[in-house]
Amino acid sequence: MKPEDQSTEFQRKGLEKQTDTTRVLDVGFLGFTLLLAIGAGAVLFWIIAQTALEALPAIQQFGFGFLFEATWNPVTTTYGVLPQIYGTLMTSFIALLIAIPLGIGTAIFLTEDFAPKWVTTPIAFLIELIVSIPSVVLGLWGIFVLVPVVRPFFRFLNDILGWMPFFEGTARSNNLLIVGMVLSIMIVPIIISITRSTFEVLPSDLRTGSLALGATRWETILRVLIPAGLSGIISSIMLALGRAMGETMVAAMMVGNANRFNLSLIEPGSTITGLIASQFGEAGRTQVAALMYGALVLMILSLVVNILSELIIRRFQNIE
Repeated sequence: MKPEDQSTEFQRKGLEKQTDTTRVLDVGFLGFTLLLAIGAGAVLFWIIAQTALEALPAIQQFGFGFLFEATWNPVTTTYGVLPQIYGTLMTSFIALLIAIPLGIGTAIFLTEDFAPKWVTTPIAFLIELIVSIPSVVLGLWGIFVLVPVVRPFFRFLNDILGWMPFFEGTARSNNLLIVGMVLSIMIVPIIISITRSTFEVLPSDLRTGSLALGATRWETILRVLIPAGLSGIISSIMLALGRAMGETMVAAMMVGNANRFNLSLIEPGSTITGLIASQFGEAGRTQVAALMYGALVLMILSLVVNILSELIIRRFQNIE
């Protein structure tokens, strides 16, 4: 065999060996990731099933009336989570109402050259650090720092808008509104981080093309960049909503844990997580089942939020 033919044969065998190795690695990686995906789904199903199993006595005893009952009284064995559902939804809504414009505006500031890199880089780093602050620390900060600052604002709302059900009554330090404010601080880094990443990966041709056609910077941002990155922005909002609905320590420390239904945002209220955290340790068997029923309701609410977010994201992705 000629030297040239030997060299060609060695190269062919080397390529075949490399191809076989690559194929084995690909198959192994595919199997490993499939196992992880199945494992994650199995763990989620196991958690839901276990929670439902623990809540089964309460489900059988109280039925769907549990969702519309406004009394939580272990003495008379009367349980309902209507105030907690209202408090969970309202505190999350307040948090989003504050965090969405703040988060999107900050992401625009960090990505659209409104300031030099030596200014935006430290700001972005500090924003990321907020995520690492324990929720109990934020709760203490809210109690000792934020509450004294915003207490006059609560009184002002009560004086001006006290005729509305959402601002009637006596303004208290522990209420749904202050919880929503602290939650907004907790979730705004999520919106900023994901929205910032969305803007950074948008094609530069979108900016340059819009400016070349005569659009101003703000027209480019509002009419081109935000619509183009809308699916990523919505993803960040829905992820932040899930974080707000599931927060426990801030709610337990600042909401007031009032087991009665009240539309007012400036009076003590309650959330599902706050209820579970405050009463689980001393609960009897029936009350534990009722608390697990409340946890199951919260899980269903979170699942509905995730499904809706996925549908919305797919719709806007199709538009894009």
